[in-house]
Amino acid sequence: MKIAVVGTGYVGLVSGTCFAETGNHVTCIDIDKTKVDKLSKGEITIYEPGLEKIFLRNLKDNRLTFTTDLAEGVKDAKVVFLALPTPPGENGSADLKYVLGVAKDLGSILTEYKVIVDKSTVPVGTAEKVRKAIAENYKYEFDVVSNPEFLREGVAVDDFMKPDRVVIGTSSERARKVMSDLYAPYVRQGNPVIFMDEKSAELTKYAANSFLATKISFMNEIAQLCERVGADVDMVRRGIGSDDRIGKRFLFPGIGYGGSCFPKDVQALIKSSEEVEYDFQILKAVEEVNEKQKLHLIPKVKAYFNNDLKGKHFALWGLAFKPNTDDIREAPALYLIEALTAAGATVAAFDPEAMPNVKRVVGNKIKFVESQYEALDNADALIIATEWSEFRTPDFEVIDAKLKNKAIFDGRNVFEVKQMLEMGYHYESIGRP
Repeated sequence: MKIAVVGTGYVGLVSGTCFAETGNHVTCIDIDKTKVDKLSKGEITIYEPGLEKIFLRNLKDNRLTFTTDLAEGVKDAKVVFLALPTPPGENGSADLKYVLGVAKDLGSILTEYKVIVDKSTVPVGTAEKVRKAIAENYKYEFDVVSNPEFLREGVAVDDFMKPDRVVIGTSSERARKVMSDLYAPYVRQGNPVIFMDEKSAELTKYAANSFLATKISFMNEIAQLCERVGADVDMVRRGIGSDDRIGKRFLFPGIGYGGSCFPKDVQALIKSSEEVEYDFQILKAVEEVNEKQKLHLIPKVKAYFNNDLKGKHFALWGLAFKPNTDDIREAPALYLIEALTAAGATVAAFDPEAMPNVKRVVGNKIKFVESQYEALDNADALIIATEWSEFRTPDFEVIDAKLKNKAIFDGRNVFEVKQMLEMGYHYESIGRP
């Protein structure tokens, strides 16, 4: 099948590459000529494990091409995916200017039936808005489908190639058949393709991400309580996670969630609820808890140094909002950097992938180093903000030799409390004694 994907950001590039991997011919379209030129030359523009290998293979085999020309890109496509940014506006609602702008352009370009697919995360009612925008200039047959993505950064290729479920919102039998054929290779093991109306599909994405964000904030609240009563959040997590009504996933406490999805999707669902005069109180609490949690380590650090961080120097391990990505959007590490430097401290940071992105944001406010151990040079303490696997079993002899104080503040519960105490560290984590 011939497919066009408008937008070569995270969702667009992963989706386009994975569609090409099963034999489809995919044209990816973007207005950023520099990015298109890089991608056409085989220079991948995002970090995602496993993506570069199949990207290069499909580029070489001419199943994956890139262009800045929208008309040329969609000309032969049977399905056109809109994988465009929907950033939060000033009031928290999703900004649809990119989606609706392209939809209006498509109305002037289309000459035959196509399925137009909203792949971006969009509020309820967007499919109808896209339909109206196209219909302003195109009066013939086309269908608009809502097909939200459920990709987890760090494992997005696996998520796309072997999805837990595929959600498709359409009221058209013709579009349903096209989408069924397109996704058939990805659900051969029997995972469901769930068809529903467009509005329900749009709300499904927001509901899923908001529920996961709620689980995270709930466990962070439990961790706060554990610290105050002397309980161990790891034991509590295991105790409730074994209940299959609750499940084991997303019960790990830490210094809050970040990334491109949870923060803006929670915010957008709150705003969408307000627009229909509903006060979504739980999500407001989720958002409030998460904002506070990002700085949860700071009072612990200040207490250890007698509330005076001026002139102190900290090693910071991890900058990305989660491991196996270079995404720093709403990353807790950024909040920690701001709080530490505002208090007069200096920071040396290491992250396997995210340092270039952070440097573009903070400039020379902190020092960036080439290894996790170099970050420890002359450091008064170590702070861990991202649970990269290489941080889990470090050389503690090197840490001992480099740190001025045997003090570690662990925002991701990377180490075991008992082990750290036996080695003589002042060790503080989240929700554990």
